Amino acid sequence: MNLDLFEKIPDIERKEEALGPGAVVLRKFAIAREAELLVALREVVSQAPFRHMVTPGGYRMSVAMTNCGPLGWVSGPSGYRYDPRDPVSGLAWPSLPRPFASLAADAAQKAGFEDFVPDACLINRYEPGAKLSLHQDKDECDFTQPIVSVSLGIPAVFLFGGLQRSGPTVRVNLSHGDIVVWGGPARLRYHGVLALKDGEHPGFGRHRVNLTFRKAG
Repeated sequence: MNLDLFEKIPDIERKEEALGPGAVVLRKFAIAREAELLVALREVVSQAPFRHMVTPGGYRMSVAMTNCGPLGWVSGPSGYRYDPRDPVSGLAWPSLPRPFASLAADAAQKAGFEDFVPDACLINRYEPGAKLSLHQDKDECDFTQPIVSVSLGIPAVFLFGGLQRSGPTVRVNLSHGDIVVWGGPARLRYHGVLALKDGEHPGFGRHRVNLTFRKAG
């Protein structure tokens, strides 16, 4: 991932796209901060490297993951949960970097959710072919707070459904710097990511990195 490529910030138009009550896409909202986000990401990964977690059913996830913040989302034979410690190292997860927390709060406010203070950031790294099946974010204790999801790197197709897994979904094309925020009546809507197509990003190579901020505890 090449930091030098982020030194000149292009003049890019930002816009908002509603996905329904409580849900919005903030196009290019993270672009102006991408350099500091990458520095912070490198620091987190140096302390808690990406790994492929295993589902309770014993399947290796195609998406590589790590966490930062007071709580980290983990998966294993005993199920899904938030844990203050990295099960690989036994250490506390890296602190939530200030650029991460600031971006999450600003995006939430832009989407109409005031005073969002995340205590967990799940970091997903996708390679071409990796995907995330439809699911609800429901392991958190506080459903009054939104989910803030930041896309960096190669494009992805985000699936946004309803409150039932079998319901229809909307396909949302996400590019580098886009942020999706959903909360309120949309907080428990099913969502996922289609298998990524091959691509190349000047800063992230053949990867998509997704920062997902939650109030988990």
